[in-house]
Amino acid sequence: MNQTNLSAFIWSIADLLRGDYRPHEYGKVILPFTVLRRLDCVLAPTKAKVLAELEAKTKAGVNPDPFLLRASGQSFYNTSALDLGRLLGDQDHIKQNL
Repeated sequence: MNQTNLSAFIWSIADLLRGDYRPHEYGKVILPFTVLRRLDCVLAPTKAKVLAELEAKTKAGVNPDPFLLRASGQSFYNTSALDLGRLLGDQDHIKQNL
C-alpha cells in the first residue's frame, strides 16, 4: 500500500467515526488503530505457526517464549487467535475481544 492509499484509508476511517468522535479526538483513535493494524499485518504471515508452536510447547510444559519469537520472525508475537479482521466479524464483542 503506498502512502497516498494509506492516507486515504486512514481518513476514510475518520469519516466513519464522525458520529462518535469530534475531529480533535480522531488522533486518540486513528493513530492507535493504525499501529494495531500495522502490527497485525506484520504478524499475519506467521500467525498460524506461532499459534501451533504455542499449543505444542504448552502441552510439552516448556516455556514457549523463545520458540514463539523464532516462529514469528520478529522481536514480538501475538498468541491471540483473533486479528482485526476477525474482530470486525464479531462486532457485538469487539470491546471484550480487543
